[in-house]
Amino acid sequence: MDKVYASASEALKGIVADGQIIAVGGFGLCGIPEALIEALRDTGVQNLTCISNNAGVDGFGLGQLLGTRQIKKMIASYVGENKEFERQFLAGELELEFTPQGTLAEKLRAGGAGIPAFYTRTGVGTLVAEGKEVREFDGHQYVMEHSLVSDVSLVKAWKADRSGNLIFRKTARNFNPNVAMAGKITVVEVEEIVETGALDPDAIHLPGIYVHRIVLNANPEKRIEQRTVRNAQGA
Repeated sequence: MDKVYASASEALKGIVADGQIIAVGGFGLCGIPEALIEALRDTGVQNLTCISNNAGVDGFGLGQLLGTRQIKKMIASYVGENKEFERQFLAGELELEFTPQGTLAEKLRAGGAGIPAFYTRTGVGTLVAEGKEVREFDGHQYVMEHSLVSDVSLVKAWKADRSGNLIFRKTARNFNPNVAMAGKITVVEVEEIVETGALDPDAIHLPGIYVHRIVLNANPEKRIEQRTVRNAQGA
């Protein structure tokens, strides 16, 4: 089955709508589906709940959707690089559900695996546990966390075949496989597309069963969020 679409906007046509839950891969600006995020912005859909480790930076990545006020709620683990995110939250204009990073990854993975909830020691005795069930196992307290399933997941991979089998590149893999698994519909942006059967089965990181649509972005911008270099004098 050929899952390739001509453009990011075509790949989102007919599947995004107001009020949806959208999960987005990436960590900082590493491994974000930048073309799909821009296309989502251009659809004009409103009142989105976005699940992502963070929200990009001002004017790039999910920061674009914050700038256009298309996001009503973020489910995230880090918000430190985005001034507009901070402003909207402190002004009461944006809902925020803070989730520990490992818990967020597991909530997505569990959602994709059909597991409705799980127990973790992370967050016990903190604000994270407020309003949640806490149980004792083997002398330790565990908080119950519900899994996450998105209406649409936007994912970045390095390479795909036309059936949607994916290969990620190094740290750009980050949250992307879990986000892909958690989506009722998953759209993937890749830098290279090959024919079905061209990928070594042992090299595939995520099978095409989780992927519904693919779009080529051969030359992504790949911004660096924070560039730190060693002082030349100390080299």
